[in-house]
Amino acid sequence: MAEIEPVADKVTSYFYALLFVQYPDLRALFPASMDTQRDRLFKALLTAAQHVDDAEVLTAYLANLGRGHRKYGTQPDHYPAVGECLLSALARYATSSWGPETQAAWVRAYTAISQIMIDAAAEDEAVAPAWWQAEVVSHELRTPDIAVVTVRPDQPYPFLAGQYTSVETPWWPRIWRHYSFASAPRSDGLLSFHVKAVPAGWVSNAMVHRARPGDVIRLGAPGGSMTIDHTTRSGLLCVGGGTGIAPIKALVEDVAEHGVRRPVEVFYGARSNEDLYDLDTMLRLEQAHPWLSVRPVVATGPAVRGGTSSETGQLPDAVRQYGPYREYDAYLSGPPGLIRSGVDALVGVGIPTDRIRHDSIEELVSAGD
Repeated sequence: MAEIEPVADKVTSYFYALLFVQYPDLRALFPASMDTQRDRLFKALLTAAQHVDDAEVLTAYLANLGRGHRKYGTQPDHYPAVGECLLSALARYATSSWGPETQAAWVRAYTAISQIMIDAAAEDEAVAPAWWQAEVVSHELRTPDIAVVTVRPDQPYPFLAGQYTSVETPWWPRIWRHYSFASAPRSDGLLSFHVKAVPAGWVSNAMVHRARPGDVIRLGAPGGSMTIDHTTRSGLLCVGGGTGIAPIKALVEDVAEHGVRRPVEVFYGARSNEDLYDLDTMLRLEQAHPWLSVRPVVATGPAVRGGTSSETGQLPDAVRQYGPYREYDAYLSGPPGLIRSGVDALVGVGIPTDRIRHDSIEELVSAGD
């Protein structure tokens, strides 16, 4: 691994070139542009190999990956081809460490990896489709680059508040991106997402600027572990930055529907007042539920009015001003930088790391993409 890491780009390029030359039929499983996809499969394989001696972590990671790959049309007989090209790429670039013993170890590791993924996909096939078709029923532009998109899946879609799914649009086939559900499961079966268009974001720009009612998108299986334990009555400390407020809103609705009064503190952060695109919704929830406190936090400009209190500054700093929260479970959602700084802040206000839930960027990248 140490020998491969400095030349990972070369290894990845060689791996895909070999795969597509020797097995041209597999090219159809990948998007037309490989820019964003190119290193994901390779990184996932290396991540799995690094954890090959941790059965619990490895099995959970790979089972999720195997289920997620169903939406690409991945079949069991594709795995040997990928393994053959992976080992060839490693052998070409790990010249000083490669030998019969290393090769045998990688064969064992890849055999275990692929079997877990194949088995998980087969189990999932018995109970769920590879993907769901979902019609856009409403599209509301909240800011110039943030849209609230609501869809109706073509068959029941089981998920839990706090989870996410992968989305493919008709304009960019085989390119999937993850979005959290912005509400708890609803009786009408509709699903909502908060999507922010980002530079060079093919799926996000299509969802914000092109999608309209009547368009049909595809959804992968639900994923993520940022869900609520309803067997306890501990308080919830929820920190959401930007469109990271979407799963936080779903969690609040989930608590409300279960009818157990438990304190919920929400810190909702954005760059400015204008970027607090869903504040009115959160304040209505606060007015309806006496156990809920909503604290808007803006990085620049005057603090916004409304909510239990409002703050100016960085979201993690605002969290540090309150507490301690030793008896709380914490939920953290937003950009990768916020996840990193937010965990530190939450530990600082007394929450043990095993009670901090978030879907890390590594998990989001690897979960079926």
